[in-house]
Amino acid sequence: MNRRTLVLVISVLLLAAFAAAAFFYQGATPPPQKQAAPSPQDASALVRFHSPVFGPAKAPVTIVEFFDPSCEACRAFYPHVKQILAENPADVRLVLRYVLFHQGSEEAARLLEAARKQDLYPQVLEAVLAAQPQWHDDAKAAKALEAAAAVGLDLDKARVDMRSPEVDAVLKTDMQDVKTVGIQGTPTFFVNGQPLTEFGPEPLRQLVLSELAKARQ
Repeated sequence: MNRRTLVLVISVLLLAAFAAAAFFYQGATPPPQKQAAPSPQDASALVRFHSPVFGPAKAPVTIVEFFDPSCEACRAFYPHVKQILAENPADVRLVLRYVLFHQGSEEAARLLEAARKQDLYPQVLEAVLAAQPQWHDDAKAAKALEAAAAVGLDLDKARVDMRSPEVDAVLKTDMQDVKTVGIQGTPTFFVNGQPLTEFGPEPLRQLVLSELAKARQ
């Protein structure tokens, strides 16, 4: 048997072995289950009763923001979102959902939830975002805690509340919904269940205005 024939025979045998292994592997592995995941328009995966809300509960337009407190783009978007709310105080509400993609994200989200218990959520949110460049690479988010204390948060109480089962449940549910909805980056916005397909403050404003116009018809 010459060398060329030998190489050909070995190649055929290797392919046959690979095919056999693949066959047995597929037979031993159950097929993936179809997930009964809601579409992005399914409000049950977008809005939860525990979520922080800015604006009136019965507003005709709801912005849902999948938000990572360590995300620099989220920080940059914050003034624009705040302006949209200020321009439409009776008609638009904002629902925040936590996304924990970065170092420090979980600690900052826990801090924000602890601030809710002290009725200081908006103040701490603004302080934490303002200080973000100092802590967003810090897994302990130490500068975020300092910023929160500077606006009146009781840190001793907050540190206890940050580790509460209630906060654990909020973060667990939000991250489950992040997977269900298929969030790949932050911030990700939905307006009345409609995804923001063109990223930027002005497209967000235009989508809000479009939904407002529909609500007023």
